[in-house]
Amino acid sequence: MVTAELMTDLCSLLPKEQIVSSHISDSALGNNGRITVFPKTEQEISSILQYANGRAMKVNIMGAGTKRGYGGITDSADLLMSLEKYHGIIDHSPGDTIVTVKAGTIYQDLQNYLTKHQQKVPLDPSLPAAATIGGVIAANDFGPKRLGYGSARDMVIGLRMVYPDGTIIRSGGKTVKNVAGYDMNKLYIGSMGTLGVISEITLKLRPLKQYESLILLSFPEGNHENILAFTINILDSTLEPVALEVINPALAEKLIGIPAYTLAISFEDVESSVHYQVDFVKRNKPESAALSIFEQNDAEKFWDSIATLAPNGRQSHTETITRAALKMGVKNLDVLQIIKDSHLLQDSHHLNVESHGGLGTGLCKVYLSGAQDDVVSAISTLQGVAQNLGGYAVVTHLPLALRQQMEVWGEKPTHFFLFDGIKAKVDPKRILNNGRFVGGI
Repeated sequence: MVTAELMTDLCSLLPKEQIVSSHISDSALGNNGRITVFPKTEQEISSILQYANGRAMKVNIMGAGTKRGYGGITDSADLLMSLEKYHGIIDHSPGDTIVTVKAGTIYQDLQNYLTKHQQKVPLDPSLPAAATIGGVIAANDFGPKRLGYGSARDMVIGLRMVYPDGTIIRSGGKTVKNVAGYDMNKLYIGSMGTLGVISEITLKLRPLKQYESLILLSFPEGNHENILAFTINILDSTLEPVALEVINPALAEKLIGIPAYTLAISFEDVESSVHYQVDFVKRNKPESAALSIFEQNDAEKFWDSIATLAPNGRQSHTETITRAALKMGVKNLDVLQIIKDSHLLQDSHHLNVESHGGLGTGLCKVYLSGAQDDVVSAISTLQGVAQNLGGYAVVTHLPLALRQQMEVWGEKPTHFFLFDGIKAKVDPKRILNNGRFVGGI
């Protein structure tokens, strides 16, 4: 029950219309709040956290809600802070190729704005039309083009953070050539909002691509040796693909109608350079592989389809089937083993399994759907596979009831004490996004 005193206190910090005394309508994923607050300014964020910290109240942070099934083992905190009303471009310097933006800005809205200036943020996260830029950075999200684009840690040059006690700090700067002191940005990127609330982000930009070609090589015989040999040939060549993604048969059938292991190779550059690289692939491809080429808009549509695959917190979760998503990291060529093993789960666990992974990055995404017990068993199997390969498997989407039963982050790493020590220093009362990072931090 929400007390009248608490509501009165919150109304002294925010206008009444920015406070909602209720749960999110769909609570199956947890990470809700008994009261939801919608700050519109950085000072309001600071005031809310200062108030909550002084009373040791738990606070969950949410952008657009796409990642509510990622970490956390409680249904509701005392407060849910939604940043959906805290959005907009703060500063854009086209000549210096940097932009500063509020954390609650929808990623696609930012890209649409930059397109007018022939620029872009060189990331390709999941669900760009729904996810906020703050959520992308907090989760260190990525897509198939991480091979060519790099990660959020490569693009962020400055952050403004609001610590759990309300203190506002800045890390990094607003110039690309910023080399003074420690790069504190990397401490916060990927920390899932457990160290503070990201309020502003300054990012490096790139010009829009001039031309793109996507080559799809389908291997009907499923000969993994052929795929591996060809991949090594590409990686050892002078080619510069922005994506070198292997896709399992179930996902390939969904995307292009061919149920076969498929390599998706994307090139972005001036048109002559792209055609040169495409011709190289044509000349050197295995004879048994079927080749398709998508140009420009068709290539974009293919990658857009990949970006919308993930189950997320904005979907209704009243279905009878259970949906899960995993992020897995291994040595780059071991990705093929992950994709193969995940595909075999379709028959052994009676699931629908869609998976893809970067043969140049070692990063995979696996999506499972089916009966609850089968999904849980499959997750355990994949975590074991990753561990045997010297990698990791993190569950990035799962209903709350199942997250409470398993270690979604896998086993604690040997350096866990460092993470825990930083959390204890920054957030000694552990009020912020409690339990949403490695080892329940």
